[in-house]
Order: sequence, then structure tokens, then C-alpha cells
Amino acid sequence: MKLAADVLLNAALAVLALAGALLLIRIARGPSMLDRAVSVDVAAALIVAGVGVEAALTETRYYLSIMLVLAFLGFTSSVSIARFIARRDRPTAKERAS
Repeated sequence: MKLAADVLLNAALAVLALAGALLLIRIARGPSMLDRAVSVDVAAALIVAGVGVEAALTETRYYLSIMLVLAFLGFTSSVSIARFIARRDRPTAKERAS
């Protein structure tokens, strides 16, 4: 039972690492700022998932508070980036008049 759980958790870490590598490609090649912002948000979710897998592998619950803080930071950074993009893309008075 323990061996099967370890194999599955290590496979989950490998899938998360692959997703992270593909995510770095998307961040580097993303055609727009919004694509990069979404990629950073997904990166935060992948980090939280990786910490969760590590918590399951080591069978410790101390990682849960770290996961909570990382999820909160990911959420606030996503909201901040979205507000920045919305403010930057807001039409000016000249553009609204024409």
C-alpha cells in the first residue's frame, strides 16, 4: 500500500514538473501580457499543488499553512495584475471622444 502511494505521488510530482516546464515556455512566448498574467497565476497553483504532494509524501501537516499562504499570495497577485492590465488598457478621454 505504501509503495503504491509513493509511486503515485512521485508520478504526480513528475506531471507537475512537466506542467511547470510547459508553463515557463508559455510565460516566455506568451503573445500578450494577459497570457503571461494567467501563466503566473497557474504557476502559483502549481507551486501549491507541489507543496501538497510533498506534504503527502512526508506525511506532515506543517505544509498546510504554507499552502494557505501561497494560495493567498497567488490570489492577490492575480487580482493586482488584472487591475494593472485593466487600468493600462482603459481608453483615455481622447479615445472616448472619437
